[in-house]
Amino acid sequence: MKALLLENIHPRAHEAFHRGGATIESAAGAMDDDELIKALKGVALLGIRSRTQITERVLAHAPDLLAVGAFCIGTNQIDLRAASLKGVAVFNAPYSNTRSVAELVIAEIIFLVRRVYPKIVRAHAGGWEKSADHAREVRGKKLGIIGFGNIGSQVSTLAEAMGMDVYYFDTVDKLSIGNATRLGSVDEVLRIADIVTVHVDGSPANTNMISERALALMKPGACLLNLSRGHVVDIEAMAAALRSGHLSGAAVDVFPTEPRDGNEPFTTPLHGLPNVLLTPHIGGSTEEAQENIAEFVSGKLVEYVATGATTASVNFPRITAPRTDGHPAHRLLHIHENVPGVLSQINGIFGKNNVNVITQYLRTNEHIGYVLADVDAHYKDALFDDLQNVAHTIRVRII
Repeated sequence: MKALLLENIHPRAHEAFHRGGATIESAAGAMDDDELIKALKGVALLGIRSRTQITERVLAHAPDLLAVGAFCIGTNQIDLRAASLKGVAVFNAPYSNTRSVAELVIAEIIFLVRRVYPKIVRAHAGGWEKSADHAREVRGKKLGIIGFGNIGSQVSTLAEAMGMDVYYFDTVDKLSIGNATRLGSVDEVLRIADIVTVHVDGSPANTNMISERALALMKPGACLLNLSRGHVVDIEAMAAALRSGHLSGAAVDVFPTEPRDGNEPFTTPLHGLPNVLLTPHIGGSTEEAQENIAEFVSGKLVEYVATGATTASVNFPRITAPRTDGHPAHRLLHIHENVPGVLSQINGIFGKNNVNVITQYLRTNEHIGYVLADVDAHYKDALFDDLQNVAHTIRVRII
């Protein structure tokens, strides 16, 4: 089994793949479609982070690929529908770097409210700006959190411990933590908060959620942080609000267009603006987070190859099935388009080939069906070919 790891994935992932019996190739940067198509020949497992795009075209040219691991939170860089219909399971790390992102948010809030960064720049240039003008404590300030998931809720806990009043909105009815107050809309959060931080997912519906209209709702002199996805904030409108003084500061870690690696130039309309913190998508870039991500995602990939388990998959029906102990058995995995009648065909083939089924699971989602069956190790040689010839079959594996 061959694995390809891109974008400087933590060495812990290499260790896990070695333990799982895989040989590893790696590259420091991202790859474009043509580079990926060439590199994926014979590759069963692919590990990426946020910059590598897994398109339908790439998947069409990777017949040996069994699974993709996104060693990050988001999976919007992967065409999940195309992956499903090619029988490629996708796994990510939805929780592993939440603490790292939350800590950076708190640090940046303090920097913005204290106006520390312009003084740092001045000091590096030989200046000495020892002034309390416009520098304030965060205690007693109103923090608005848009998106109260794993990261947003941790930000809430840390902010409240520092004496901030927390207000939040989430499209899902989330239980408040501590003394945080749930509001009824994004607009309500924007109107009430002194500082707004955004923690929503990368779905297309969230594009320009923070628009020119939304920015106008914010308090004069408020600060805005975006450590979620680059397309969530209209960055031109944000720059205009900063230039006009309507926003007094901003912190941005994600951008609509980001360099593929350190050799490409980085441009943004936010360059040169005072009290604006620009970081190169490092919200989750701590040793602890990367180690946690590496262990979690690589473990799920190896587990999928070894057992067929999909409990942490973002695009496959989720099945966990324990091994059948004390019984010489093989595990059959059948991935197919989600159409009626496939399971009855499979069971008919089991009967035709004298297969004794020990356990069997079927789960479906919008695109595919996934059958996992443990069977006695003795069956006709024709079984595999018969399963592959079932109508609407995408992929068959025997473990």
